[in-house]
Amino acid sequence: MTTLAEPDSRQIDMGYLPGSRGYRRVLVSLFAAGIATFVLLYDTQALLPEFVTAFGISPAESTLVMSVTTAALALALLVFGPLSEAVGRTRLIHFSLLSSAVIALACAFAPSWDALLVLRLLGGIALAGLPAVATAYLREELHPSTHARAAGLYIGGTALGGMAGRLVTAPIAEAAGWRWALVAAAGVALICAVIVALTLPASRHFVARPARPRNILAMARGALSDRALLALYAIGACSVGALVAVFNALGFRLTSSPFHLGVGVVSLVYLVYPLGTISSTVSGRLADRLGRRAIMPVGSALALAGVGLTLSGWLPVVVLGVAAITVGFFVTHGLASGWVAARAHAAGTSTSQAASFYLFAYYVGSSVFGSLGAHAWTSAAWPGVAALTGALVIVAGALALALRRIPVLETSAVR
Repeated sequence: MTTLAEPDSRQIDMGYLPGSRGYRRVLVSLFAAGIATFVLLYDTQALLPEFVTAFGISPAESTLVMSVTTAALALALLVFGPLSEAVGRTRLIHFSLLSSAVIALACAFAPSWDALLVLRLLGGIALAGLPAVATAYLREELHPSTHARAAGLYIGGTALGGMAGRLVTAPIAEAAGWRWALVAAAGVALICAVIVALTLPASRHFVARPARPRNILAMARGALSDRALLALYAIGACSVGALVAVFNALGFRLTSSPFHLGVGVVSLVYLVYPLGTISSTVSGRLADRLGRRAIMPVGSALALAGVGLTLSGWLPVVVLGVAAITVGFFVTHGLASGWVAARAHAAGTSTSQAASFYLFAYYVGSSVFGSLGAHAWTSAAWPGVAALTGALVIVAGALALALRRIPVLETSAVR
């Protein structure tokens, strides 16, 4: 009897397997968490014109409601990553979702523009708790054979959240005002937080480490000393920078000659985002079978083809190009984010610290290259945007190919 039980116990210790109740609970909860995070991150983007009217500010000033959140999130990631090593993954996930939803609700009642900015800054700090530990939690609790597909599904949830955050608030704001739009976004996040509270399994393989400065510095050195991890950080920054640069300038292009579309119609282009959910999930499954090294360059190839298509003067081809860029980005990001956790674990360094550095680079890339995209549009119109985006995609693709030459760590269980 003892010899028969031993293989089962070893299998359980390796994490939840596909088909198990625990596996399904993990995927449902992290998918819902991804939706909540990106709904709250992007719920104000479609409301920028409303803020200009309501608070008497300039369009440039209105973008602060986005930038203060992403900047606060990026910096907070560097704190929450090592903090989770002491307090645990699930505790931080629950705190992040609930507190950010409450802060989002408070934003709807902000009495002034300055108060709204302060609340958005606090919301960015609160939001950081989930992305800082999500991939580390998946790596610890799921069987190694499922890591890539699970990370892909989590990223797919963020894709739907990003789309919902932009699309859901606009019609509500038009009908009832921006405050009710933010209430709706907070409501979505609260529902997701309840789903996570009911379904997320408690950590079974997390081992706490004291949050001492010496330990934190040691974890940081480990997360910054591996060539593969550094390449993955840069891939995240370049790939999201390319995507944001395109979407930041796309509205200007489609509202001008030769398209002359209305702002409401232009916003429908965000309906390509569900393709990101599909592509990140499918590429994760393929990566579990063929290895991340084989699949990741495909994402850059798709995105580069999309950049070329956007140079067309025919609207359907432009939209097809944007869709290809979106699919390529989510293939790359979905694989890279999960690979960071797997590689860090194999290298013997903190998975949450490595994930925090990846996401820090990701949001810095979004801010910096997204802003450069607007400058490229001003100075060289769409060919300038395409040149910037194409260069970023090429860099990401070259780094993905370079990863194929970096030796596989024996304990990583990934290719």
